[in-house]
Amino acid sequence: MGMDLTVFTVDWDQLSAIPIESRIGRLEDMAWPGEFGDVHDGGPEHSHGWLWPPGQAPAWCAVYSFLTTTGAHIPHVRAGAAWADIRPLVGAPVREGMDSFLAGLIWDADQADAPAAADSGVFPPAADRWHPNVLLVCLPEAIAGKARAWQRVEPYLEELSGPFAAECEGWAGRPDTFEDFVALLREWGAVVAEAAHRGWGLVGCPDFQRRRAPA
Repeated sequence: MGMDLTVFTVDWDQLSAIPIESRIGRLEDMAWPGEFGDVHDGGPEHSHGWLWPPGQAPAWCAVYSFLTTTGAHIPHVRAGAAWADIRPLVGAPVREGMDSFLAGLIWDADQADAPAAADSGVFPPAADRWHPNVLLVCLPEAIAGKARAWQRVEPYLEELSGPFAAECEGWAGRPDTFEDFVALLREWGAVVAEAAHRGWGLVGCPDFQRRRAPA
């Protein structure tokens, strides 16, 4: 079935107040309150890809529902691999901006087949890279730089079409089309912009739905 990816934007002050061994569980509770009981009475409200907890209390995190991936992690891996393929063919200003934007989200300079699991000390260490507790951690102080990088590169996305056609089109393990690739980049741009607007960070966790506790 493959790995799923659940991406949160998170108020880091609230997350940091939770004991480290309980943080993943609390995010699970926020993602599926109806299953876990004590956070909210109902399901989250949906708006433009974001799932915000209902109720009057100020939210301290929200889940982003990627419209182009149906929750799967593999499209993000494929998009990161596509960027690794095409970046040598891209001019320096766009390449440097895209590197800054994508690094730690769906691409890393030293990745092989997939980005390594995040290891930032924010969550307990994973048993191994193939069964990680978290897939990405982006601290609030890094988000502002990513938002600025996205603003620089977004107007030039169409310039990536030629390199994509040369290096990725028709290849297994890459996005099916250039339009799919750009659509996912734009969704990540929206995620980063929302986190930057709030001064929050990002957390990406795997397989939450398959690890839910029984009722």
